[in-house]
Amino acid sequence: MIFMDKTEKALRKLTPKERKATRAILRKITQEQFEGLDIKRLKERDDIFRVRKGDIRIIYRKTDADIFILAIERRSEKTYKKF
Repeated sequence: MIFMDKTEKALRKLTPKERKATRAILRKITQEQFEGLDIKRLKERDDIFRVRKGDIRIIYRKTDADIFILAIERRSEKTYKKF
């Protein structure tokens, strides 16, 4: 898994409880243990997915070899526009 520079900054903006849950989700994604996660592929994109946990969204791109964390954000009108 490859974290983007913004990943740690995004995690710092979360509450401790949200941060703990988000790190657990990131671990599951890394280990490709997707069961129990609310994952959907973004429309018109075969390689970009989102995981939903409450109002937190983890957006990532999956290639054959790597998983790139693109964003960790609270859900808003702007969350998906850049993807």
